[in-house]
Amino acid sequence: MNEPLNDKGVIHRYRPFLPVSDATPVISLSEGSTPLIHSPRLSEKAGAEVYLKFEGLNPTGSFKDRGMTVAISKAVEDGAKMVICASTGNTSAAAAAYAARAGIQCAVILPAGKIAIGKLAQAFVYGAKVVAIRGNFDDALRIVREFGGIDGVAIVNSINPHRIEGQKTAAFEIIEDLGDAPDIHILPVGNAGNITAYWKGYREFHAAARSSRLPKMVGFQAAGSAPIFYNRPIDRPDTIATAIRIGNPASWEGANDAACESGGCIDIVTDEEILSAQAWLASKEGIFVEPASAASVAGLLKCHSKARCSGCPFASALREGAKVVLTVTGHGLKDTETAVSFGGFAPAEADANLDAVRAVLDKN
Repeated sequence: MNEPLNDKGVIHRYRPFLPVSDATPVISLSEGSTPLIHSPRLSEKAGAEVYLKFEGLNPTGSFKDRGMTVAISKAVEDGAKMVICASTGNTSAAAAAYAARAGIQCAVILPAGKIAIGKLAQAFVYGAKVVAIRGNFDDALRIVREFGGIDGVAIVNSINPHRIEGQKTAAFEIIEDLGDAPDIHILPVGNAGNITAYWKGYREFHAAARSSRLPKMVGFQAAGSAPIFYNRPIDRPDTIATAIRIGNPASWEGANDAACESGGCIDIVTDEEILSAQAWLASKEGIFVEPASAASVAGLLKCHSKARCSGCPFASALREGAKVVLTVTGHGLKDTETAVSFGGFAPAEADANLDAVRAVLDKN
């Protein structure tokens, strides 16, 4: 089935690079084509040319939509009547939206009390059946894996290779926007599917002579949820950045391959650094991202100094004129409670007249 002419989603744009055929029913919300935004203040700090790939402008507000359009399309092609996923929030929102678009049921298994309310609301409003377990994401994914092989049910976590196929398209867009691959690409790392997917996309466009180089892939995990950095599963991962609160990533090997093969690395940032970077990016560049997204910004702010990271391949690659891309994975409206709480925000009150309002403004 051919997609409508007005569909500008990633399958429409990159069909030759994706595992689809004319028989694949394309389930799309016109995802992708997110902006690559130059960041003058980050560029000044890093002494490089820094851009932000703002994935929060996808239809459900995160990068997950790229993978979900392919995963749901293939699930429908294979006759699935229901899709299921474990989620820290964004996957559930994307799965529920694309399942609704396809006219099939979506089931979500998530850790109780560990999901930002904006993401939980999305899963419900898109019509998903939501089960909150007394456990963490890794427990949820273990349960979801047990659904494998059940007739009519498709798992749409990133253990499904079609998710990685869709997500790699962000690398294609970056190359098209810059005219070549960047020198360094920095991402948050949770379940590690995204860094795996970007590396796959960069390698495929390079092999197709669409770029002349490959970037160093640098991933940042939250310090309390950093199994790849510490090289051991974390039984009780803990971070304010709920989207990357994962103790045993499904794409662990892919993330290691991306970092090692590219000459990059996996590093960590603290929750305080993440929240400070989120606030800094919003107030200095006008870009509001969820906490997990800010891990990439926090990583750049932490490591831009060669003196601080003298042995790091990331720091050594940072030079004047180097092109650096940071993926910011989800919109800040996904989790407003954390931003408001951390910033201590509250409106200043005044009487309803000009003098009173001006007095408050002059004071603040």
